[in-house]
Amino acid sequence: MRRLSIVATLALLLFARPVTAQQVPTLPVPTEGLAGQEVAVMPLTLVATDPAFLNDTAFARYRDRRATLSWADSVIGEALVGRAPEVRWVLPPELRKVARRSPGIVNDPDQMGQALLRSPKLRSIPDPLRSSLRNLMAVVGGRVAMVPAALGFSPDSARRVRAELSLVAADTRSGKVVWRSLAAGSGATPDAALAAALAAALPL
Repeated sequence: MRRLSIVATLALLLFARPVTAQQVPTLPVPTEGLAGQEVAVMPLTLVATDPAFLNDTAFARYRDRRATLSWADSVIGEALVGRAPEVRWVLPPELRKVARRSPGIVNDPDQMGQALLRSPKLRSIPDPLRSSLRNLMAVVGGRVAMVPAALGFSPDSARRVRAELSLVAADTRSGKVVWRSLAAGSGATPDAALAAALAAALPL
């Protein structure tokens, strides 16, 4: 019961915002400005599901946190590589290898606290996240980190699944958030909804 309460609280925090915020169009990923660069794609660490879906059979496979995060990382990575091949994306599995090869220099990319970047008011990256990202990119060889800061699922007006993915581009040298977007999409399943949200953020 305690775990369900925590999940419900996270969902309410993620989805509680003015209705007008849902009308803001998704800003596409600035691929032209990132073309040719090494851009680290941080692992997702926060997925919240609206309480309305907690007992929905369509979400049964997403109740395991680690499996859900791994699935989302894979889908996000495939979308970035497939829809924006001009950017040299460094995906979470490679970042984990970098961290293992650089103990004491690079922190675990799954434990840096990057979910705090989901706050739309955050313009500067606070420490220790800023230092962790800077050290990571010093080894990776780039400057910008793409952070999927949070993924949420809620019912849309037609009772389909709505996915909202908070995406943030962080300049790890200046410590500034240089771009952010809330990618949204709907579908019959969580998979279809996330695919629609990524298509909105990465138009072909």
